[in-house]
Amino acid sequence: MGLGRSSLAVALGLPRPGWPLTRVSKLSTVKHELIKTLTSEEPVLHTKISIVGTGNVGMACATSILLKGLSNEIAFVDTDESRMMGETMDLQHGSTFMRMPNIVCSKDYFVTANSNIVIITAGARQVKGETRLDLVHRNVSILKSVIPNIAQHSPHCKLIIVSNPVDILTYVAWKLSAFPKSRVIGSGCNLDTARFRFFIGQRLGIHSESCHGLVLGEHGDSSVPVWSGVNIAGVPLKDLNPDIGTNKDPEQWGNVHQDVVSSGYEILKKKGYTCWGVALSVTDLTESIVKNLRRVHPVSTISKGLYGITEEVFLSVPCVLGENGITDLIKVKLTPEEEACLKKSADTLWEIQKELKL
Repeated sequence: MGLGRSSLAVALGLPRPGWPLTRVSKLSTVKHELIKTLTSEEPVLHTKISIVGTGNVGMACATSILLKGLSNEIAFVDTDESRMMGETMDLQHGSTFMRMPNIVCSKDYFVTANSNIVIITAGARQVKGETRLDLVHRNVSILKSVIPNIAQHSPHCKLIIVSNPVDILTYVAWKLSAFPKSRVIGSGCNLDTARFRFFIGQRLGIHSESCHGLVLGEHGDSSVPVWSGVNIAGVPLKDLNPDIGTNKDPEQWGNVHQDVVSSGYEILKKKGYTCWGVALSVTDLTESIVKNLRRVHPVSTISKGLYGITEEVFLSVPCVLGENGITDLIKVKLTPEEEACLKKSADTLWEIQKELKL
């Protein structure tokens, strides 16, 4: 026997201020005998995060955000209502173990109303042999239905775009939302940089947290490793090996960046999708915004006028993230070769982006 409309709303925790009121029944008598109310509760300001898409990436993001305790309320939206309901109920039933906030879901975007942050993971999945850029036309059409609804219900939110190709879709979200550029953020090379640091750490036997370096540009095949800035405890590796990252390097450190580029495809080949790395990366960005940490992240933002880039493309550069989104850009000094590679990355994106009709 299926749930009625009202029972389903209770089961899925559809939006309501504070805790739900108990219906007038025998249960209300138990509540009256158990609890003595001293004062009425007024709605309080809280952090609400909405996630569009309850696939593997969306749910990994939700789990990671919940375990970090970054939100008082999480809202899900998905066109696959059955899966969305199942995922929501599954998480709700674990609330005892995670001190979980209110979790709600709906096919209707009203469920996302007044969100502080909206994370977009919805989109067609990348398949074997397909590049991130191959996804563009399928996922642009999806964003055309998603972004206007988000902008209507949460006009002051920060958007974090995760769906691929993330740089082009971040541009699309910016155009469709008409939000200021500070509030439209692509997850971009935050994950590429984490992979870069991990592989460097593996070679050196040092934890990735102590390996400092950046990957900029497209989140994809044309990304740019900034070897000139890689350092351990302030010691530039380029001082120890002037040819590091180049074709002349006898130690072939350039393979580290090749591993960064190919690792997503390798995971895709082995398990069919990626989710945990990107989810932890998105949670990292979310924490910087929610807690106003003002940490520097390589995320996708409009880059026209930087490093010789003349077109209105989004790609990853070092950005300061705080409660208002992207507040500052860090002007990294690149070598002429690195700057040329970054310009080439921008050109690669522009060749696809210029064909879009928004």
